[in-house]
Amino acid sequence: MILAANEGLADFSDMLIYASMAVYTLAFLAYTAEWIFGSRSKVARPAAALTAAPAEAGAEGAAARRPVVTVRKNGTTSVLDRPEVVPRSASPARDAVPDGPGAAGGDEQGDPYGRIAVSLTTLAFLLHFGGVLCRALSVSRGPWGNMYEFSTAFSAVVVGAFLCFLLAKRNVRWLGLPLVTTVLLDLGLAVTVLYTESTRLEPALDSIWMWIHVPLAIICGGLFYLGAVTSALFLFRDRYEAKLAAGGRPRAVTASVMERLPSSVNLDKFAYRINAAVFPVWTFTIIAGAIWAEYAWGRYWGWDPKEVWAFITWVAYACYLHARATVGWKGRKAAYLGIAGFVCFIINYYGVNIFFDSLHSYGGV
Repeated sequence: MILAANEGLADFSDMLIYASMAVYTLAFLAYTAEWIFGSRSKVARPAAALTAAPAEAGAEGAAARRPVVTVRKNGTTSVLDRPEVVPRSASPARDAVPDGPGAAGGDEQGDPYGRIAVSLTTLAFLLHFGGVLCRALSVSRGPWGNMYEFSTAFSAVVVGAFLCFLLAKRNVRWLGLPLVTTVLLDLGLAVTVLYTESTRLEPALDSIWMWIHVPLAIICGGLFYLGAVTSALFLFRDRYEAKLAAGGRPRAVTASVMERLPSSVNLDKFAYRINAAVFPVWTFTIIAGAIWAEYAWGRYWGWDPKEVWAFITWVAYACYLHARATVGWKGRKAAYLGIAGFVCFIINYYGVNIFFDSLHSYGGV
């Protein structure tokens, strides 16, 4: 391996990555403050109504929670109690879907905490992207030649996609806290366990397909991650709605948090749209990898562990889309399949590179 052409740029790249981690930490604190303190008045009333004890509510409150039905028959009037039915997974209008904990109730501006968090996330992304770019310039190649570079580029794609959704006026600020948390974990792992000195490529990797196959894999992984996080949040929100539909009374803290998320229907749709859009790109990524394998190793497919797990990931997402299209699987079953697909992607990246003897073991670990 040849040393980096510009070690000064490589060191500057490392400094930018560390700086971005510091700003991501501030963004994490701002998102946390938004969830805890932001616009509590907008969710306090429904949360209190859901958790109030019948004895505390009194007869008047109990009557308010049990609407009456007036029935006229044979000239007589009867008044019947009707238990309240909470519609599960109701799909509200777009303006009614919160774009974050501070915007529950349709306030597009959200809380000061949320605006600060988004601003810090944007600043951190610019530093992060600068670090990835300097890493590429330091060796005059794509910044994805080993696991460290793949991890930093992967998390940059995740944050970039999140910010693009915000710029497109999509209500996704509820993704901010879990997203920044996992990005910090990913970068922390990258700079400690996975760190590799900036070096030139192995001869087998020096190909035009390096600019096609690997970037597509990073983009697919980042978007699959957004789909998986949304599916996980769906499971919590769906369980919360099911408890309400069954007449349960969640804790005030639980209600306050869950009411800040979009409805389970919207979460399910968002995850599906991401996975459905990315799946064809992932299919092409595997095909591009096979073409590159023929160029580098003289065969299109050799059942290498990396190839096997890439195919398993493809099968998992194919089952997810097929189940929704033919069997009509929605909700929890589809969410489990979507999460399983992303777990396969993570195994394909971390598990294969670290624990398997593979032709793809050039990852630097």
